[in-house]
Amino acid sequence: MNKVLRYLGQAIIYAAVAVLLAYFADSPSYQRLPEGHALVKLSFAHGADRKGGCRQLSREEMAKLPPNMRKARSCPRERLPVVVELEIDGDLIFAETLPPTGLHGDGPSQTYQRINVPAGRHRFVVRLRDTDRAEGFDYVQETEVELKPGQNFAIDFNPVKGGFLFE
Repeated sequence: MNKVLRYLGQAIIYAAVAVLLAYFADSPSYQRLPEGHALVKLSFAHGADRKGGCRQLSREEMAKLPPNMRKARSCPRERLPVVVELEIDGDLIFAETLPPTGLHGDGPSQTYQRINVPAGRHRFVVRLRDTDRAEGFDYVQETEVELKPGQNFAIDFNPVKGGFLFE
């Protein structure tokens, strides 16, 4: 009799756990985006120009260096920050100065932004400055896109491929 009660108790507990699992597998319902919206992702990692520029070493300076470290040019490690702006339909949605990563500020600047927008036709303008200029931008690109509900629209940056990539 004692074994029967023990097995019956285990069966009841297993059934209760199964019911809870079944409930939480379906409820509450999760919606990734609000109804009728699309998701815009601005995401990139880009290393700006070096801060301060390179300089030519004199023969005396090179002679003081160990043979394995003799280079004609000396360049600082630290990079400039990257300035980026995202404009959607004439509204400035994101504008930030992204510092370089790394212990010595010598890594790429990074960003990952998620923006919910209503589905439909939108005009995107993206600007980026990665040099030491005081005003203006080195890369400016714009595009017009028809976004469907639930669509993921990615904006990436690759200077080798011409700048911003809209996918």
